[in-house]
Amino acid sequence: MSIILDKVNYEYSAGTAYHVQALKDINLKIEDGEFIGIIGHTGSGKSTLIQHMNGLIKATSGGIYYNGQDIYDEDFDMKELRSRVGLVFQYPEHQLFETTIFDDVCFGPKNLGLDKKTVELRAYEALRNVNFPHELFYQPPFDLSGGQKRRVAIAGVLAMKPDMLILDEPTAGLDPAGRDEILGMISNMHKELGITVVLVSHSMEDVAQYVDRLIVMNQGSVMYDGAPKDVFRQYKELEEVGLAAPQVTYLMHELQEKGMSVDVNATTVEEAKRSILSAFGI
Repeated sequence: MSIILDKVNYEYSAGTAYHVQALKDINLKIEDGEFIGIIGHTGSGKSTLIQHMNGLIKATSGGIYYNGQDIYDEDFDMKELRSRVGLVFQYPEHQLFETTIFDDVCFGPKNLGLDKKTVELRAYEALRNVNFPHELFYQPPFDLSGGQKRRVAIAGVLAMKPDMLILDEPTAGLDPAGRDEILGMISNMHKELGITVVLVSHSMEDVAQYVDRLIVMNQGSVMYDGAPKDVFRQYKELEEVGLAAPQVTYLMHELQEKGMSVDVNATTVEEAKRSILSAFGI
């Protein structure tokens, strides 16, 4: 599975006095099995970008290719693309509407025209993959906690058997414990199911800990695209566009300025801990 964006541009309200250039000459290739983070300030183009990846928005110009096929060809199966590239919107719990959790997760595969047995098996597997308690399967979704509702929403997309899972701010509004639970679950799914994950986030700490590749959006363009450590080395440039590196990065630079021999490329608490202990000979 691969998705290629070739010189993609997008304008909101194109041809009017209110037009806004949301994406500018985007060139990206997403390979099978990657765990990618996308960061950027509000209005940088993050959400617009991910909605192009499964055809929800059509580019004003440029091409998008899924497994070598142009998704804008007349004979391209857009329904198949949207089942293979699953998108979980921000605050997805607002989209839960069935009378039971199990029925809600069944909704997607049911609309693929699958038989009842296959639909229910997919729903069961999806709920188990997000570690949802079996005793709650047939309860209404409206009494769940915020974190539980996120799990149900993600399960609804997983039941479609996607090759890629795109999550737009999946931890927004959750407390620290709920955030850690959701991110840990997503990381485990990536490892165990081999699914490609694209994570949109405002949290530098989250992307530093979990993703293998980091894309920074700024004013509709790709500012950086690389390993998180390489991107966060440019923390001063990130600050100039309203972003920042993880707090650990600043701490390690301060310690080095005070004469400690520490790794300024550390981006997670665990990496910083090991480096500081090593500096003390522990």
